[in-house]
Amino acid sequence: MPRQVFDFDPPDRFVVGTVGEPGQRTFYLQASGTGRITSVALEKAQVQVLAERVDTLLDEIVRRSGGTAPVPAVAPLELDDNAPLDQPLLEEFRVGTMALAWDADAEQVLIEAQAITEGEAEEPEIDAEDPDGPPLLRVHLSGAAARAFVKRAKAVVAAGRPPCPFCAQPLDPAGHICPRANGYRR
Repeated sequence: MPRQVFDFDPPDRFVVGTVGEPGQRTFYLQASGTGRITSVALEKAQVQVLAERVDTLLDEIVRRSGGTAPVPAVAPLELDDNAPLDQPLLEEFRVGTMALAWDADAEQVLIEAQAITEGEAEEPEIDAEDPDGPPLLRVHLSGAAARAFVKRAKAVVAAGRPPCPFCAQPLDPAGHICPRANGYRR
């Protein structure tokens, strides 16, 4: 079967969102544009790392360009997006490998998320040219849109369960057994 590539250059909207209660949430990357919506599931840690890496990439672009790159230092307020995920929410695939790049010619951030595969190699690669590869989500973002994506992604990750002040593990509404308290509930 030929590879499915969901390409958004640029998307009307590209956000991270969740479904479910803290502790039981499912995280999604969702891109929409030209009358279509693509949603892919991923882990909270993947969202956190993606946001950190995009932020670091943008900071490095600004630093190397001496401030002349079309990348704002902070997310523009007019690009804030706090709306829920678009419906219908249909998971296309679960993300395994992600890639991040800066296209200097187009002055855009390129984010690729590839479906997890059976027996994924220790150092998986994204081969965008492989016609029989796993499904792939590819999104091209301006510097400003990438900053707005990072801002929302960090807020979504932070909206989970608060950490225990002693062991830093997430607190359940009923409390948890804290290893630093010798197993006593707090």
